[in-house]
Amino acid sequence: MANETPQTIVDKAQAAAKLAHEAAASAQTYADQIAAQAGLMAHTATGGAVDPFIFQLAIFVLAVFVGYYVVWSVTPALHTPLMSVTNAISSVIVVGALLAVGVDAAKGGEGGLMAQGFGFTALVLASVNIFGGFLVTQRMLAMYKKKG
Repeated sequence: MANETPQTIVDKAQAAAKLAHEAAASAQTYADQIAAQAGLMAHTATGGAVDPFIFQLAIFVLAVFVGYYVVWSVTPALHTPLMSVTNAISSVIVVGALLAVGVDAAKGGEGGLMAQGFGFTALVLASVNIFGGFLVTQRMLAMYKKKG
């Protein structure tokens, strides 16, 4: 690794980020399909007594725990590419949140107060995620700089 040029390292990091993004998108699609099918099967098996939303909520909670443990087991070498993908996703959330916050202005009348509240909350949380991601990435990159 010491013989590699900075451009080679950047190319490898970009390739890793692309693979991570593709894997995350594929996993999300697959997880959505599994959640929908599990909810439908449970709804059918119980004769409609259990709402599919409950099963989808349970799968979401399990996904949060699995995601937490997966993220904390990432090696430092993959941290920066994964963080760049996370920041890209958060930037899309910021655009959607800004649209939700501007519902009143877009409609030209009485907008949904609840949509604006959720939009503002999403805007704040996504902004914290983006800026925190940049700070963490800066610290990670500082670990690799030569001291002296």
